[in-house]
Amino acid sequence: MNNIVVNAMGDQCPIPVVKTMKALAAMTEPGTLEIHVDYEVPVQNLSRFAADRKLPVSAEKLDDKHYVVRMEVAEPKTAAAKQETPGCIPDLRGDTVIAIASECMGSGDDQLGATLMKGFIYAVSQQEELPSAMLFYNSGAKLTAEGAVTVEDLKNLEAQGVEILTCGTCANFFGLEGKQAVGSITNMYVIVEKLTAASKVIRP
Repeated sequence: MNNIVVNAMGDQCPIPVVKTMKALAAMTEPGTLEIHVDYEVPVQNLSRFAADRKLPVSAEKLDDKHYVVRMEVAEPKTAAAKQETPGCIPDLRGDTVIAIASECMGSGDDQLGATLMKGFIYAVSQQEELPSAMLFYNSGAKLTAEGAVTVEDLKNLEAQGVEILTCGTCANFFGLEGKQAVGSITNMYVIVEKLTAASKVIRP
């Protein structure tokens, strides 16, 4: 298995996609294509590029100016076959805020609710228009903590510019101080600001 690294740090659209297309075309055996960029929009472009080719893709925010997009390439020739001229898509984030107040979705069975919540967050990451922010409070704070099955999908969303905010009071209540795996800790004042400024609020 090959692990090919593409350095697109400092490159403006569409150069990261162009470099990725060239690296993909040069692959002769299965492997991982790892592209490094320094802002959110290329992450969105590269994620769509991978989705168009049905390549499993994940994104990770390493710091404020360093993002990594990973594509798993099982059949290089098939994946490279689509060779259109790349274009820049606009920022995919809308003005919607998603507020999650529980680790479970709906009421009834908690195990089912946890499964539904994981599916919901994954589905959010696959939408054409992403939310501007996702807010986690009450037991929803557990979804951003170490070990949560939702962390990878939330990291993917964060890498594409979605703000992931967790209530600090809630994290402290559940003993999650210092255990946040994605996003940042905030307070109720900021949560209220985000909710009141949003054009639409979704509460699953």
